Amino acid sequence: MQLTTFADLGLRVLMVLGATQAVDAADRSPVRIQDLADQLNASRNHVAKVVNVLASDGLLESIRGRHGGVHITEQGMHASVGALLRQLEGNREVVDCEGALQCPLARHDCALRHRLAAAQEAFFATLDGDTVGDLVSATKGLAAGASDGPVPLAAPTFKAKPTS
Repeated sequence: MQLTTFADLGLRVLMVLGATQAVDAADRSPVRIQDLADQLNASRNHVAKVVNVLASDGLLESIRGRHGGVHITEQGMHASVGALLRQLEGNREVVDCEGALQCPLARHDCALRHRLAAAQEAFFATLDGDTVGDLVSATKGLAAGASDGPVPLAAPTFKAKPTS
């Protein structure tokens, strides 16, 4: 089974923000969406859409303004990965029996469709016991900040303009 780009980005956003928070829990400075997009090699617009959904579900806190950005909430750190994927994937079936290339068996009660739906649910159920925090902790070096890549993200720093 392949995740949608939306679900994939959703999990990655949560993990990156979770790792950032795990490195310095005292400093919950917001991370800019553009910085997340750069980190994830994704479009800023795609990341913004994902962040909007995650923030509306209480998994991220979004701070508006010049010094704004997002950070993960406790609810986000404790969110079940299986439940997250169910939500982010939506009601999409593994195979599109009634799409552009309509299957001739679509009007029948196709056993393949039912078996694939059961396999998809088993996939999600396997991840129900894992939380975002578990994934961050289990990813070697991620929570400790010893990654090969640019994680953890540094919060943007703003310098005051000199007054004359």
